Amino acid sequence: MAAITGPLSGDAKNTVANALQGALVDLVDLSLVAKQAHWNLVGAHFRPIHLQLDELTDLARSHMDTIAERSVALGVNPDGRAATIAKATKLPQPEGGWLEDGKVIATITDTLDGISKRMYERIRATGDVDPASQDLLISVAQDIDKQHWMFQAQR
Repeated sequence: MAAITGPLSGDAKNTVANALQGALVDLVDLSLVAKQAHWNLVGAHFRPIHLQLDELTDLARSHMDTIAERSVALGVNPDGRAATIAKATKLPQPEGGWLEDGKVIATITDTLDGISKRMYERIRATGDVDPASQDLLISVAQDIDKQHWMFQAQR
């Protein structure tokens, strides 16, 4: 079997691989956390939050595919396996059972804030070594920041 190679090597490849894998973990788990909240949401503001959580899930899934495919293009194997995500995630996990709408808004807002901060760290780390990957991370950060604002405005 032929290996996939890309334009980066050495420290540059390792730096970008770590940034992309970290982003992938955040995005995969964000899609799972958002969907879990979507399914178990209750409260007076159920409908708009329910729909907004679907939008967030779709956004995370779209970006995670782009990030994973960028990794492959660089000759790096993305790892989105459940065990890897569970081991590496930094996202707070929702409680079991019904989730009150106000608590969901607060939790998702805080979750997006943490993801945003990590994305900006990844943007800084990749800027000098791989502007193409940095550009993808900037796109993710823009969408995460917009979602953060939209959830935060409901507090």
